[in-house]
Amino acid sequence: MDHDLKDRLLLPPRAASNAPHRRGKPAAGGGSVVGVVAGGGGGSGVSIDVNGLKKRGGGRRSWVRVDATTGASEAVEVAKPALMRRLDLPARDLRLLDPLFVYPSAILGRERAVVCNLERIRCIITADEALVLRDPDADGGAAAEEAVWRYVNELQRRLVDRADDLPFEFIALEVALEAACSFLDSQAVELEAEAYPLLDELTAKISTLDLERARRLKSKLVALTRRVQKVRDEIEQLMDDDGDMAEMYLTEKKRRMEASLLDEQGLQGIGNNVFGPSLSAPVSPVSSPPPPRRLEKQFSFARSRHDSFKSSESSQYNIEELEMLLEAYFVVTDYTLSKLTSLKEYIDDTEDFINIQLDNVRNQLIQFELLLTTATFVVAIFGVVSGVFGMNFEGVSVFKVPHAFEWTLIITGACGAVVFACLLWYFKKRRFYPL
Repeated sequence: MDHDLKDRLLLPPRAASNAPHRRGKPAAGGGSVVGVVAGGGGGSGVSIDVNGLKKRGGGRRSWVRVDATTGASEAVEVAKPALMRRLDLPARDLRLLDPLFVYPSAILGRERAVVCNLERIRCIITADEALVLRDPDADGGAAAEEAVWRYVNELQRRLVDRADDLPFEFIALEVALEAACSFLDSQAVELEAEAYPLLDELTAKISTLDLERARRLKSKLVALTRRVQKVRDEIEQLMDDDGDMAEMYLTEKKRRMEASLLDEQGLQGIGNNVFGPSLSAPVSPVSSPPPPRRLEKQFSFARSRHDSFKSSESSQYNIEELEMLLEAYFVVTDYTLSKLTSLKEYIDDTEDFINIQLDNVRNQLIQFELLLTTATFVVAIFGVVSGVFGMNFEGVSVFKVPHAFEWTLIITGACGAVVFACLLWYFKKRRFYPL
């Protein structure tokens, strides 16, 4: 049993460098074979047996495979080490697709594949297929699963109704960009629909509940703006680097590799036919045939110049084609980012207005407190005089004068009013209180 498990997990031996690309055929017993591009190194085509990709332990992920030729989709389970070995992908690239970690959006062009992490779409695109990661157990698994199958269905529809000469990897990348941009734009629209009525309500009446809602809304706005900005920067970075865009043209690289292998095989056949040893012809010691390496080198040099000319011309056209595709979605993300920026500015203006209103209320409270303190001071003077006359002092002649207490209260009240008026005039002069 251990021996069988070891045979299933070990890689098959790498094919020869001059072997043509082949797509695996369905295996006997109901199993199917998943073809994976092998565009670098020896240029050999490899196949993945789906029966060997079933889940037998940890480290395997569920993927949806979409065939580039037929558009057929199927669910497979592939281990990360298998993908790393077969597609020459480093572990950090596949770690970007791990749903257990939160990584920003990224588009990475490699020798044999394009790795995309665009919001809810995590996929590996090759010249022959697209592998879309599924994770039903993650947070928001139902929505993420729906997004994956929506992507798969849209990609299948584009492959069936293909009306242009875009290669498969560009079509798959375009569908992923469209899904990500549409998702971000829909979230921006929902945020706008929630924000503007709330901010208008806050400008009319300030409440603690609305302020808490505005705080949570601003946090969501900052997070969404950061995600949109990351997608926009990723597209802009690709557009600014011609080498990265040329690296993403997997179909062209595969076609050139196959043509190069055929040319090498043809040159080897010509060399064997022309310069091979003849059993019937005698070998002359005086005249010898021209060295085969020199002629073969000349053939190779001419072929490389021809391929280089075709490569530069085709790459320039393909780079412009991919640049136009990326530019369209750059405009979309830039428009979404401008909407979020406008919303943030509106929120900042509302915050400034609320702060001004709160400052006005605070100033009114301070002014009222100042007025109340002044009135308390005047009433305290009146209370002191009343308290003195309320005591029974013996031998004081003023207490024996008729109506002396009443006149004292009248004079004290008048003096208090004068003091209060003088204090108000002083506050007005110093602009402590707007009277």
